Amino acid sequence: MERLGSLKARILGLIIIVCLIACGGEEKSPSKNQNKRKVERKKVERPNFSSDSTYAFIQKQVDFGPRVPNTKAHVEAGNYLAAKLKSYQLEVIEQEAQVVAFDNTKLNIKNIIGIYKPELNNRVLLFAHWDSRPFADNDDERQREPIMAANDGGSGVAILLEIARQTQIVKPNIGVDIIFFDAEDYVDNSGSIEDYCLGSQYWAKNLHKEGYTANFGILLDMVGAKNALFGKEFNSMKYASAYVNLVWNIAADLGHQQHFDPRPTRHVGIDDHVYVNEIANIPSIDIIQYDPATRSFAPHWHTHDDNMDVIDKATLQAVGETVWAAVLEEGK
Repeated sequence: MERLGSLKARILGLIIIVCLIACGGEEKSPSKNQNKRKVERKKVERPNFSSDSTYAFIQKQVDFGPRVPNTKAHVEAGNYLAAKLKSYQLEVIEQEAQVVAFDNTKLNIKNIIGIYKPELNNRVLLFAHWDSRPFADNDDERQREPIMAANDGGSGVAILLEIARQTQIVKPNIGVDIIFFDAEDYVDNSGSIEDYCLGSQYWAKNLHKEGYTANFGILLDMVGAKNALFGKEFNSMKYASAYVNLVWNIAADLGHQQHFDPRPTRHVGIDDHVYVNEIANIPSIDIIQYDPATRSFAPHWHTHDDNMDVIDKATLQAVGETVWAAVLEEGK
């Protein structure tokens, strides 16, 4: 009986060992499958986006002339942008204010806000500045004359108008807020860094709706030039690196690596997203052209060459598809 008992004990021990090994194997299998799923992540679907209509939206803005605050062209262009958002069934708020510029000029400004599905709490904020620069301070001539700003201002606004148009076609189940900020560029080289972005500073301190927030924000600035590169901008990485990586990964999924450069950029100044981050506390990123060779912006920046000749539909398509895809992914 003792030997039999010993034999039974050995057999029982072997059974326990086999079970433990088997269980251990089962525990490892899911992690292998999970790793496989991560590697084989389903790529983002390419959304419908029209670079043709986007290009036309830039041309329309340029046709008004320089959209400098306190000018007739500025008033007419602002009325057009508000009407266009309304035509796509967005709720529109025109936030008017008077601000003081670097040279003590009182500027009558207007932030134009288009709201898709205002009843939803799940929201994404998209923004660009719609004013144009009153000086061509980087040009060799006519430095005190305003520029057309087809790229620096016009391109970002145009992409967001096309996204507004697409909301009525796709009807995503996510709230989208589109803001055209005013008076981003009314300052010359004698001004300070705080003299830029007067419209976004005003909005961040006076939100269009009490308690307004969004999951994240995307700023578009100088996003329409041929062969433009968009690096991972310094302040975007400082305040919202996870969303930078998300958007750049979406761009890669869509095959736009030639425009979305994974390298970080150095600090090149303040843009509207800084105040959205610091004052409104909404994590926001900036898609902005940056030349790693010159460590600056495009050659036409703040010159009279910033006209329709620099605009390229392929760049508009790459940026527009990427931003729209990011919105749609957030809504899934």
